[in-house]
Amino acid sequence: MEAHLTEWLNLGVRWIHMITGIAWIGASFYFVWLENNLNRVNPKDGLAGDLWAIHGGGIYHLEKYKLAPPKMPDNLHWFKWEAYFTWLSGIALMLVVYYLNPSLYLVKPGVDLAPAMAIAIGFGSMIVGYVAYHFLCDSVLGKRPALLGAVLFVLLIAAAFGFNLIFSGRAAYIHVGAIIGTIMVGNVFFTIMPAQRALVKAIEDNTTPDPTLPAKGLLRSRHNNYFTLPVLFIMISNHFPSTYGSDYSWLILAGIAALAVLVRHYFNTRHNSNKFAWTLPVAALGMICLAYVTAPVRPATNTIAVATPASPPAVSVAKVEEVLAPSPEAAPAGAGTAFTEVNRVIQERCSVCHSAQPSSPMFSAAPLGFILDTPQQIKAQTAKIQAQAVASQVMPLGNITQMTQDERDLIGAWIAQGAQIE
Repeated sequence: MEAHLTEWLNLGVRWIHMITGIAWIGASFYFVWLENNLNRVNPKDGLAGDLWAIHGGGIYHLEKYKLAPPKMPDNLHWFKWEAYFTWLSGIALMLVVYYLNPSLYLVKPGVDLAPAMAIAIGFGSMIVGYVAYHFLCDSVLGKRPALLGAVLFVLLIAAAFGFNLIFSGRAAYIHVGAIIGTIMVGNVFFTIMPAQRALVKAIEDNTTPDPTLPAKGLLRSRHNNYFTLPVLFIMISNHFPSTYGSDYSWLILAGIAALAVLVRHYFNTRHNSNKFAWTLPVAALGMICLAYVTAPVRPATNTIAVATPASPPAVSVAKVEEVLAPSPEAAPAGAGTAFTEVNRVIQERCSVCHSAQPSSPMFSAAPLGFILDTPQQIKAQTAKIQAQAVASQVMPLGNITQMTQDERDLIGAWIAQGAQIE
């Protein structure tokens, strides 16, 4: 029952996080688009520009003031709760997924790090990340946006590298995303909202608003806009072990983040011209290159064959028999010796979770419906087994069942031979 409740808690929090995140990101994209597409030719007195638009069967006329209207309207819509609830639900999701089971999901297998210390590092990195970002923005770098962006990029990738040394691949990625998300919500809470409140108060007090505060808020809003696509990738990255499961996962994250920023820059600037249109094919080519360099190295097809002096195999049946001591009765009827060993490994190391009735107390049902009870089910899932247990080695989670490298090599060799079960 505990596993079932945890699963539904995970679902509920993740659902809230996705809903509020869509609302926040949608508002960010819309207002940056609005700012970039204002008609600034001969605006009315006091206006920075206006825009006509049609949507949902209606025509809209939007106007932006240089600072503010002479009198505040009765109803003024604020955009803040989307950001706050996205961050709060994201932190709650980290608690449910990573911090409730730090030994399994958070700490990298083989790393001697106390769970409490790992959690402290995770939380502390968010605070340190925002403080460092805020300091850099208020330094001389704040007047040089391109250089500031480059410095921030390097620091975030350095954090990814450091996380990769102590956290699991998934946890390393998500903590980089948590740092970025904390920066983004910090921008809303500490910079954008105070600037907006000061503007409204100046109008109500009939005083001249300070133009530097709205300008700073606009700059931080643009930063949030560029952060968005890298964060979105990190949110979905746990479905793609070829990224976070690589030995160079931090470099892969750097590559994808850089390509995402290029794509965002094109959409942010295309209203002026198409001079950054080259970023789209470059991003596509970059993704193809990343797919190529992260492709797993397939073992030679003869690696399960009996060793010969001239060409020793990477893994031999004799070696695996010595390690696992399998019994002939474990093999399905008609299965060959190679699959006998593979099936034994999978039942011992994988099926504790990936079964119609998991024996692991952490799951009430097989994660993602990924079941490996029968030879036919195993054969149908060979691509995922290769990606997660052989190539990236992110499964079993936290290597809780202690799968050995010889066992991974055996499975990889069996798949390379054609994954025969008879």
